Amino acid sequence: MARFLPKGLYGWLRALLILALVIQIARLIWTIITPIAPLGDWQARTANVMSAPSRAALFASFDGFDRAAAAGDASAAVTSLDLTLYGLRMNEASGGGSAIIAGSDGVQRSYGVGEEVAPGVKLVQVLFDHVVLERGGLRESLFIDQSVPADTVGDTAAAPATPAQALPVAQAGPLTAEAITAGIGFAPRTENGRVSGFAVTPKADGAVFAQAGFKPGDIVTEINGRKVSSAQDGAALAGQLRSGARLSLLIERGTETLPIALIIPEP
Repeated sequence: MARFLPKGLYGWLRALLILALVIQIARLIWTIITPIAPLGDWQARTANVMSAPSRAALFASFDGFDRAAAAGDASAAVTSLDLTLYGLRMNEASGGGSAIIAGSDGVQRSYGVGEEVAPGVKLVQVLFDHVVLERGGLRESLFIDQSVPADTVGDTAAAPATPAQALPVAQAGPLTAEAITAGIGFAPRTENGRVSGFAVTPKADGAVFAQAGFKPGDIVTEINGRKVSSAQDGAALAGQLRSGARLSLLIERGTETLPIALIIPEP
């Protein structure tokens, strides 16, 4: 290479190469002896853990689960309105739900949260055994109807009565079409202006109602696998109540859906 380059230029190139090598060696030494981070000897900050009394005071300063509001709803005064609560459907995920409420006329209707139950009365919350109504800015509670008394077994110490003798339902004979018509009432339930079921209510002493497997607040939503969609389904149900009929009903009981079979034996 020296043959093709002037003698003076060759010396300058060698000097530049040596200078570049010295610079790279200096940079390597500087990288080894200096910290990696650009901010020098940087250290992460340790967590500032509060003491136990401080944490207790902090948690006591706010209500993270809104317990005060829940307690306020539970302690709402019982309403004096002429309303009867027959059934509930809770939706804990969304906080909504619906309730079956009857007014002074005895007609049962389904109302969702936020709907007006009566003039100036709005349904604001559905709970386990009651609903909360709002009237004039005040909240009132309406509890589910529990006026139907339970069967009394009797004093076992006074007389050794058998369970079959203590329960009138157990002594009842087979269901008949006439007994069902006289002992069970079917009232249409409307949702958004459409019939979506039939609310069953006991008649007379309630023996036939209990024998059929119903409870107050039950709603018939399907008849023989067909959903109830109009008031004409009630007439169709009444027409099927005859000897030898076997009816498969699907009912809503609170938050559950249960099947009930009505079997009317032939005479």
